[in-house]
Amino acid sequence: MTKSPATASPRPVIVAAVVDVVAVLVFALAGRRTHHDDGVFAGLLGTAWPFGVALIVGWAIARAWRSPLRLWPTGLIVWAVTVAGGLGLRALTGGGVSGAFPVVTAGVLAVLLIGWRAVATLLGRRPAR
Repeated sequence: MTKSPATASPRPVIVAAVVDVVAVLVFALAGRRTHHDDGVFAGLLGTAWPFGVALIVGWAIARAWRSPLRLWPTGLIVWAVTVAGGLGLRALTGGGVSGAFPVVTAGVLAVLLIGWRAVATLLGRRPAR
């Protein structure tokens, strides 16, 4: 069986998916640690799930498996859908989205979801020694 030229090899796709999921979990964990004195880990999935679902949708819209490390369009689409979809799902299910939360969410997830791709891009462009 031949690999489609429009699909990246499985290893970078798996690594990118895992890093994105970890990024969403780190975002949720940081928020819980900042705003909840107890039950940080118990409530982690309750906080993270809207953004996790939106992350999956973002991957589908961006077809991220084709080029999971690219900043444009993959990283920006995944980030935008994760932020907008996660906030939307959170609002629909009674979670708070007021005040600075949307701005902080957008900023933190930009650093996490776009940032690691930027680092990977820079490291990939370094000349061999």
